[in-house]
Amino acid sequence: MTRVRQAVQLACSALEAACTSFAPPSLPAAPVRALRAQESSNCSSSSRCSGSEECSSSSLPFKTRPSYMHNGNVQGRAFSFATSPQQRGMHSSSLAAHGSGGSDADSEETISVVFVDKDGNDQEVRAPLGKNLLEVAHDNEVDLEGACEGSLACSTCHVIVEDEEYYKRMPEPCDDELDMLDLAFELKETSRLGCQIIAAKDLDGLRVRIPSATRNL
Repeated sequence: MTRVRQAVQLACSALEAACTSFAPPSLPAAPVRALRAQESSNCSSSSRCSGSEECSSSSLPFKTRPSYMHNGNVQGRAFSFATSPQQRGMHSSSLAAHGSGGSDADSEETISVVFVDKDGNDQEVRAPLGKNLLEVAHDNEVDLEGACEGSLACSTCHVIVEDEEYYKRMPEPCDDELDMLDLAFELKETSRLGCQIIAAKDLDGLRVRIPSATRNL
């Protein structure tokens, strides 16, 4: 029994020594290039990236910027989209065209027109080209009536052209205007309705007299 026990103890000691000195062979390290390729493939799709993942910005269609919070309001833009040179040029040129032009009133071409009121007083005004004398009179607070507002339904805007030469430069009156002039007070050979006299360059310096009374039938 003593010999058997000694043999077992020797065997156990030898086995323990063998286990202590034994070391498994080390595994070869994975190549760094392979690991980077694997990480890049994991982040190639933006739909699979979570907030904690770091994805390559080249795989995204836009550049990301940090957004800043101040009192609960976002300041700045979270994303910056690329703008083509053509789009930038169109945007800047449209702004320049919008800001560089003057107002229509500054560039409007006008002629001189003199209204002679019922008391014989002259009032010279600037009449924009294309406007009729009734509108010009009202724009400049000239006392010229216009009950029908230029619809050829009355004769209250009747004026008398003082210079016959200017009268001949005007287009001939239509039948409707002639019908209304037949009802006008103090009718003259150079009588016209103010709503039918259109400011034109060849009428610069025109003088018209306002009759002492009007007739609205």
